[in-house]
Amino acid sequence: MASMTETTPASAPASAPIAARKPHSASHHGRTLSDDYAWLRDPGYPEVKDTEVLAHLEAENRWFEAHMAPHQPLLDRLYEELKGRIKEEDRSVPAREGDWLYWREFAEGAQYRTWWRRPADAPEGSGHECILDEPALAEGHDYFRLGAFAVSPDGRTLAYSTDTDGSERFTVHLRDLASGDLLPDTIPSTLSSLAWTADSRGLLYGLANAQWRTDNARLHWVGSDPAEDIELFREADEGFRVDVGVTQSERFLVITTGDHETSEVRLLPADNPLAEPILVAARRKGVEYAVEDHGETLFIHTNDSHPNFRLATAPLADPGKWTGLIEGSDRFYMTDVTTFADFYVVEGREDGLDQIEVRYYDDPARVERIAFPEASYDAGLSENPEWCTGTLRLGYESMVTPGTVYDYDVKARSLTVRKVQEVPSGYEASLYATTRLMVTARDGTAVPVSLVWKRAGEAEGALPQDRPLHLYGYGAYGIAIPPGFSTNRLSLLDRGFVYAIAHIRGGDDLGRHWYQSGKLTQRTNTFHDFIDIAEALVDRGVTRPGRISIAGGSAGGELVGAAINMAPQLWGAAVAHVPFVDVLNTMLDASLPLTPGEWPEWGNPIEDVAAYDLIASYSPYDQVSAQAYPPLMVTAGLNDPRVTYWEPAKWVAKLRATRTNDATLILKTNMGAGHGGKSGRFESLKEDAEEMAFILTELGVE
Repeated sequence: MASMTETTPASAPASAPIAARKPHSASHHGRTLSDDYAWLRDPGYPEVKDTEVLAHLEAENRWFEAHMAPHQPLLDRLYEELKGRIKEEDRSVPAREGDWLYWREFAEGAQYRTWWRRPADAPEGSGHECILDEPALAEGHDYFRLGAFAVSPDGRTLAYSTDTDGSERFTVHLRDLASGDLLPDTIPSTLSSLAWTADSRGLLYGLANAQWRTDNARLHWVGSDPAEDIELFREADEGFRVDVGVTQSERFLVITTGDHETSEVRLLPADNPLAEPILVAARRKGVEYAVEDHGETLFIHTNDSHPNFRLATAPLADPGKWTGLIEGSDRFYMTDVTTFADFYVVEGREDGLDQIEVRYYDDPARVERIAFPEASYDAGLSENPEWCTGTLRLGYESMVTPGTVYDYDVKARSLTVRKVQEVPSGYEASLYATTRLMVTARDGTAVPVSLVWKRAGEAEGALPQDRPLHLYGYGAYGIAIPPGFSTNRLSLLDRGFVYAIAHIRGGDDLGRHWYQSGKLTQRTNTFHDFIDIAEALVDRGVTRPGRISIAGGSAGGELVGAAINMAPQLWGAAVAHVPFVDVLNTMLDASLPLTPGEWPEWGNPIEDVAAYDLIASYSPYDQVSAQAYPPLMVTAGLNDPRVTYWEPAKWVAKLRATRTNDATLILKTNMGAGHGGKSGRFESLKEDAEEMAFILTELGVE
């Protein structure tokens, strides 16, 4: 069996790299902020060419490789396990759009997908066309990611965007689907979605500015010089981002601008994109809304009167005149609304559990909620491009049930299974158990945690006892972490682990208030919830201090950083992927791509001394102290525009210089990738294997 690691360092370093300390300080609100590792930020970023910086990152990578080298047999075994659970030859369920059925395929051994279609009236197996070949596009690149993908309404032209270095600066290409040839139209540095005009002649997109922010919506006519594209809208607020789209009916193009708490929507007739945009409602701080249409009525999903959102309607002729259709509810959190020709669908969560409701224009009291077979699951609308349809495509999974694609017959109110995720190496759901617990946090709030484990003779309904535990969390931006299925997770479960997802405040798992009570001045609730869940599982005998591994990425990496600062004794291993740990310095730097748009989430320490003091009190980098820390694995991406590479690099350097013990501390920087790590379905599995090998060896499980 070939090793998953392709290169081995010629000579392993004898010790970890020690970053130079170069005193640096700045003053804010009469406070001095010292940062001895500020030099790790290349002043030429986003280009990183500073030889001292690059030498340090490479030294850290060599140290990472040296640490992992003795565990190569385990790495290889884990990689083969993970790969063995992926169906190499795989195909999505075809979805109809216009006159065509579209689907995606993976060939055996392929890292990337091919995109296919056939005429909707052609018999199965005939008329197949490959309209995009990702493996061919990725050839010669260490990194490849497909961004936007949109076929023109007449089915003749494909618009798509690609990123080949992880910087998330996408280049748009157009392909003639009749000939397969690329058109000369090429648009670099885009960040938004792509939306076609009704006549298939025009394409809406957003161009990134120098600060990697989309502050505009532009119109490109096919065949014209992109330098002559027409700017349809420009946003003046540096904290807002612009995106484009199309309503479900495809009657209107949509230009949305907003930040994490405020939005504003303009509509353009898809058949007349140069018309005066229709402003649905002027922005109001703290009010978010999204718009769909049906006939001469707009359907507006908004939180203007209730944090859990409501559904209002307005005449197209008077879009600011909103009338309540479904009022906001303390119990039901309305997450999305999609209109179709004969009905509309409301998605939401009730008591934290996903719900899908079919509702009718002519009978507001008629509500048909789709029933699912398990007590805890993750479900929602999937691909539903057609406006006139009687069937809904749904996605469903649970912590023990593999991903399932359903078609729901709206008239018959029946579910038909179209596909179930296959696990080629074998999977038997009855061997595993799952439950959801409510844990009382230190402020008295009940916080949910979802658990899954492999059965080992426990009585039905009893919790597993004295197991290693892996605890995962995120807790930011109102992003819920659903109790879904993971084939990778089986490698831990089969070795006796209990896997737990902490549904902490900062996500919107239990509604919008759940998000609001974990942001800004209440940010520390997120960290406390995570720690309190771990301690509660210790108290219930599920695990013990030191037998708990934790992981999180990006803002979840901030969570990991705060947790190891606040309760280092609990953790036997910690993994922080592209961690947002230098919170104070980043929020003080308005020149960084995301910072102005992040102030509604974290606070603005430039203008607000209270925000400065609060962020300083929990920012993981600033709170590193002289104490014993658990073993820690950290990852970064040199081209990452979201969490810049120097945040994890500075954090690891400071931890090495400050901690009082010598537990494992390793940093891996992907020198040709960004926020998501390596691309390609098998390359990413190698990084998953590295994380698992680190956890297993540090906890002494294998």
